[in-house]
Amino acid sequence: MTTIFAKRLFDGENWLTNQEVTFKGQLIESIVSKADPSTDNTDIVDLLAPGFIDVHVNGGGGALFNHTPTLAALERMVAVHAQFGTVAMMPTLISDDYEIMSQAHQTVCQALKQDMPGILGMHYEGPYLNPIRKGVHNESQLRKPTEGKLAALLDVSRSGKLMVTLAPEQVPEGFIEWLVSEGAIVCIGHSAASYDQARQAVMNGARGFTHLFNAMTPLISREPGVVGAALQTDLPTWCGLIADGHHVHPAAMRVAIAAKGCEHMLLVTDAIQSVGSDEKEMPFLGKRVLRSQGKVTTEDGTLAGSDLDMATAVRNTISFIGRTPAEALQMASLRPAEFLGIDHHFGRIKPGYRASLVALTEDFIVKATWIDGQKVWGQGVV
Repeated sequence: MTTIFAKRLFDGENWLTNQEVTFKGQLIESIVSKADPSTDNTDIVDLLAPGFIDVHVNGGGGALFNHTPTLAALERMVAVHAQFGTVAMMPTLISDDYEIMSQAHQTVCQALKQDMPGILGMHYEGPYLNPIRKGVHNESQLRKPTEGKLAALLDVSRSGKLMVTLAPEQVPEGFIEWLVSEGAIVCIGHSAASYDQARQAVMNGARGFTHLFNAMTPLISREPGVVGAALQTDLPTWCGLIADGHHVHPAAMRVAIAAKGCEHMLLVTDAIQSVGSDEKEMPFLGKRVLRSQGKVTTEDGTLAGSDLDMATAVRNTISFIGRTPAEALQMASLRPAEFLGIDHHFGRIKPGYRASLVALTEDFIVKATWIDGQKVWGQGVV
């Protein structure tokens, strides 16, 4: 039995004071209002919130999943991002050849079979993307889908969550519907689609937009583009936001949230191996990436993922965008859980939910992280 006394607690929806949370095994057992901690063995924290869920993370701590699609790399990524409050992630594979995709698939399936803490499934970002909007992806790896090969990589959805980011104009008719029928969550990204093409993809089952504004057709007066389709609210879709101040201007994020609403916005990192590492230069998919002033770029200045962590994204959402702490915390936990369809396990602090929690200071600096009832990182917690 583990007990945490929170001076302030955000349960995913409401703020409470002086709450004692107990959990046994992986699950929260009770939340009780208390004037003081029950025992000397109780962890005392200033602020307790649901742990963060990152649906777009490429690496961390020197490990990039494309370079080393292994269990050791996943363990490293989970351990590093836990320092920043992340309790669950979708390890992301950037466009690569079939051999690497297959290795990554086998690794994630093995992690799910072993119930590896912190791993929810798999996110294929590509390779069915538009070269016109390729960003840092290697154009030589972008291609049309071969359903026979891809089918062998989709059984992640049998035991975990599966995301596929694609450009709808690059795939054949019926492909999105087929992916959805196979259990995939389809997201639009790295796309030169028109507004009508993007809307049709949503009608066909796509329900996410990968790193909103980046690598997609913009919203302009006579052609709303993919961004215009993303900001519509008549159908339930979610948008990922990289709130680092480099990928999207704060004013653009404010406009997007005003149009879409916080309830359908997800904070994501798109983090590469720089997070949790001291390296200033590093290899990245055959290129050299430079790290400076909170961003990572190739030598020609192209953004190469991000140097962002989820706790910083929460702080930036409050300070850059002007959202409330509750909204920022929800965009990092409850909203990703709803998007993935796991909000009956994650995103709230309630009996029966996973004991995957983050302790924070009043300035939203991470002090401790629990994943499935185990403290995986802690600093200065009584």
